[in-house]
Amino acid sequence: MMAVFDSFAKGYDEWYLTPLGKHVDEVEAQCSLNLFDVSKGLKVLDVGCGSGIYSMRLAELGYEVVGIDISQEMLKKAEINAKKRGLRITFLMMDVFKLNFEKDTFDGIFSMAAFEFIQDEKKAMAEMFRVLKKGGQIVIGTINANSEWGDLYTSQESKKNSVFKYANLKTLDEMKSLDPDHLVDYNHCLFISPKVEETQISMASENKLKDKGSEGGFICLKWIK
Repeated sequence: MMAVFDSFAKGYDEWYLTPLGKHVDEVEAQCSLNLFDVSKGLKVLDVGCGSGIYSMRLAELGYEVVGIDISQEMLKKAEINAKKRGLRITFLMMDVFKLNFEKDTFDGIFSMAAFEFIQDEKKAMAEMFRVLKKGGQIVIGTINANSEWGDLYTSQESKKNSVFKYANLKTLDEMKSLDPDHLVDYNHCLFISPKVEETQISMASENKLKDKGSEGGFICLKWIK
């Protein structure tokens, strides 16, 4: 899997520069960060940090951030991106199944668009809880398998030339089941269709579709230790 993400690292962020990509990024950030209420200044681990998009957001919010990923090329991009913004973030090459930290190290753990590529989710969660302090929180955001976006990413056409050929998407219920005893909240977003006309991309359209009560294309969940 490391080599897979290394090979896609170069153009990984390009989609987020498109009108639809910018919208997706905005709604997913709102959905996830609204759940994450760790006090500013505390230590946060970003699992599967990729090119550092959320590591940088968390650092700009005032957290002491450590970002980990299995892709050396992604980490190189993350370091360059953080340096451009003048942010001090520690980036480490590390597997979520073998976190090289003492127990009770972090006040919060954040993970966006990484659990799609984790096969043994409960093992990953157990390791994340090990390094989380008592009272600390974990927020995970992932594509909802039970949605139009989930259908898109699991389609044969989408899988041809993207990292999603290796993805294992989960439903909201499957994510809840990872640790129901510590689950305290969840939310979903991205109600707009991946096939939407560019002129229809807006927060107004997003909110109108949300009010219809369907499941969103992206789900965010919060656990407290």
